Amino acid sequence: MNAAIPLWITHPACSQHEMGAGHPESIARLHAIQDRMNASGLLPMFRTVTAPLAPREALVRVHDPRLVDGILATRPAQGLVRIDPDTALNAHSAEAAQAAAGAVIHGVDELLAGNTRFVFCAVRPPGHHAERRRAMGFCLFNSVAVGAAHALACGLKRVAVLDFDVHYGNGTSDIFRDDPRVLVCNTYQDPYYPGWVSDPANAHLVDAPLRDGDGSAEFRSAVETRWAPAIASFKPELILVSAGFDAHGEDPLAGLNLSFADYAWIGNRIREWADEHAQGRVVATLEGGYDLFALARSVEEFVRAVGF
Repeated sequence: MNAAIPLWITHPACSQHEMGAGHPESIARLHAIQDRMNASGLLPMFRTVTAPLAPREALVRVHDPRLVDGILATRPAQGLVRIDPDTALNAHSAEAAQAAAGAVIHGVDELLAGNTRFVFCAVRPPGHHAERRRAMGFCLFNSVAVGAAHALACGLKRVAVLDFDVHYGNGTSDIFRDDPRVLVCNTYQDPYYPGWVSDPANAHLVDAPLRDGDGSAEFRSAVETRWAPAIASFKPELILVSAGFDAHGEDPLAGLNLSFADYAWIGNRIREWADEHAQGRVVATLEGGYDLFALARSVEEFVRAVGF
């Protein structure tokens, strides 16, 4: 198989999960991304596959079994079951969350087999707010954490999770707080949801907070001064990306001012780090991004930079 061909992973259930009329984390997000990727000519350059469902044993590596079993058992025949004011499940949500985690697992397997060097998981619900014992913030299972734990179970010693969502990836840091085999790097707006408090005792949790109104210069400086030295020292064997695009200046849910060029820039930096340390191996999974045009074009810019 040609390892130069990137892999696009999705699942039909990810377009059936719904949390109510008017909810920003909507089915339209995936449709907008797919339309843009087709119009740009990039999607036909990927090998597209359907995600397998993550097995329970992979989910309980990072989540309390009671949380996993509760979500898997919640399949209402109609209507919604609400977890918190922001997060709910419909009849398809459990399968979608299993598929989102399964996409990252499958991406890791394809990379480790040498079948590709870049994977994009076009999946929802997002995952990086889901903690070991709690689903929250639009997230049910922490897909990127499931993938990182799977990579460790496959024998890797050092895995990096890079998270550039506008909201802190509290779930990922909660899960790997005491596991120095996983470097977790975040850029995020602070103060803002979920109100994460930094944990300086754990050097493998690298935080790069940004202030309301910050844009390209502050974002790039934070990445270069906080992330880059940590990545160089850690030397990850695999890079996983929580790819959130809600720090774009047009996004309605936050106050950062990143541009399309910034998503190309961070994509190029991630590719450089992967080439230097990780045999070029990157799996990115979709997190936030709620202005449909800004989301879709940002994904295009990021994917073009990392994968081509």
